Amino acid sequence: MSTDIYRLLIVDDEEGARYSVKRAFSKEGGYELREASSGEGALKSLDENPADLVLLDLSMPGMDGMETLSAIRERPAPPQVIMITAHGSERLAVDAIRRGAQDYIAKPYELDELRSSVRNALERVRLQRENARLREEIARTSGARPLVGESPPMRELASKIDAVGEVDVTVLIRGESGTGKELVAREIHRLSSRAEGPFVAVNAAAVPEGLVESELFGHERGAFTGADRKRTGRFEQARGGTLFLDEIGDMPVSAQAKVLRLLEERTFERVGGSESVKADVRLLTATHRDLKGEIENGRFREDLYYRIRVVELVVPPLRDRGGDILLLAARFVQEFADKYDKKILGFDDEAIAAIQSYDWPGNVRELRNAAETSVVLAKGERIGMPELPEEVRAGHGLPLKINEVRLPLREASRKALDSFERAYITRALTEAEGNLSAAARTLGMYRQTLQNKLRALGMDAAQFRKDGK
Repeated sequence: MSTDIYRLLIVDDEEGARYSVKRAFSKEGGYELREASSGEGALKSLDENPADLVLLDLSMPGMDGMETLSAIRERPAPPQVIMITAHGSERLAVDAIRRGAQDYIAKPYELDELRSSVRNALERVRLQRENARLREEIARTSGARPLVGESPPMRELASKIDAVGEVDVTVLIRGESGTGKELVAREIHRLSSRAEGPFVAVNAAAVPEGLVESELFGHERGAFTGADRKRTGRFEQARGGTLFLDEIGDMPVSAQAKVLRLLEERTFERVGGSESVKADVRLLTATHRDLKGEIENGRFREDLYYRIRVVELVVPPLRDRGGDILLLAARFVQEFADKYDKKILGFDDEAIAAIQSYDWPGNVRELRNAAETSVVLAKGERIGMPELPEEVRAGHGLPLKINEVRLPLREASRKALDSFERAYITRALTEAEGNLSAAARTLGMYRQTLQNKLRALGMDAAQFRKDGK
């Protein structure tokens, strides 16, 4: 075993049984030992302080071991459980294994047998800890980010994420659907002091209005029709970590009031309960809605708006990210080529121009779906126009999209020119394999003028080089 400290929770209604187990392991050292005399007491103890391993007696008055096991397994990152059964209860013990227990031991047992079972269970805990450390070290040393992009808007966003990651404040993430708001939230969590805690994501728009409060705050048994047992809400599940509340603009006003109170008092009550539960959680929220407009229309609380918007981050739409479009497309194509076991080198020139000139109203989500479609349909090593989705092909060659005809003429002209220049320069850089001087000669421009134009369009010549450098 390693020198780590392991947290053991001993659950048995017999005081003598708890004492003998606690005495046996206290002599060995390396353990933080706690005890509970009931299933209810065990769950309360886990609420207050997590455990690595629970030694759980099967037969207890009130909430028995099997019910307690089920409640423990519902928790995010649940501890290992060893079930302690009476002699002759092997059938129940096998059922406990099916429900998620790591092992079982029948009474009366030898302490050496218990120690061996505990060591085996904690070896799994040690490996989980080691894997988590390795993942963190790899991410730290490689600078790996789930967010892909080198365009100026994405560089600015990445800089702001780095700044807010270490500061435990609420953050409002705004952006159109499909831009990757949850990826931003996950990156903030990864950089925070809560990175080893859970990351729990909830889409408020996907929860039926009458169940939002139960989903977020949990409920007590009998709180409403159908509440046949106590339920842990998402705020409790995220204890010690981060709760990402997506589409908060779609949340009912009644639930908004409870979220506001939680942020102000750091406590909440479950639906149907009166006990205050401590909220040790960082809240990140996101929306595609105009919350100021929602406030004016009485659909969003102004006081909550200012509590969740300590810092505001805006995720740019894909159409404003210039060269990131091809960068992401290449990443997705490689992902799906591996998935479908195909050898695909990329896109041909015409497909590149179409991808660059299309508006991508569905943003990164639409681009990813388009990449999968193209890979599935691809017959050769390069994806061409026939493999692209119809809407991408239909938009190719149009200097201005239909949904832009209501723009002022000057703005529409600028967008049309940007689209044309991006596609034209893309072709030149592709043919020149990213060589700026060669592309500039083809375009009849000075090299420095082309560099300035690339910066203005958010493009990077390196993306067109075969070595990617």
